[in-house]
This record gives sequence, structure tokens and C-alpha cells, in this order.
Amino acid sequence: MSEALRMVVKALRKTMGEKRYTTVEMEMLLISVYGYRCPDELSRSLNKLRQMGELCGELDREEGCMVWWAPPEKDDQPE
Repeated sequence: MSEALRMVVKALRKTMGEKRYTTVEMEMLLISVYGYRCPDELSRSLNKLRQMGELCGELDREEGCMVWWAPPEKDDQPE
């Protein structure tokens, strides 16, 4: 992973904390905290991070949307 991507993931983890967010909530959170809108479709970018194992996400069938959260830090997981 590039250093730039590592910094983005670290910032996302710090911003998200332990909460779960829908894609719309994530977009509003990022705009409110960073004053920045993802130039790509946000769900596509979040899904790429999910595929890399840097974020978790699943479909909330009741709400009909994706829900995203940061997994525990790799250093925090028991061995």
C-alpha cells in the first residue's frame, strides 16, 4: 500500500471511530470533517478499501443500503 493511501486509511479510521455509517452518512461525515467530497463515487472507493481489507462493509437489507465501519487495528487483534 502506498504511503498516501496509508494516510487516507488512517484518517478514515480516526474519523469513523467505532461507529457504523451508511454511504450517505459517510459522505456527510467526510464533508463536515474535511470539507471534501470524494471525486469518485464514494461507494466505489469504500468498496475498494473493503476489498483490500482496510474497511468493512455489508448490505443492510432492512434499509437497502451499504453500511461501513473500520475493522479493529491489526495491532489490536489478539494473537
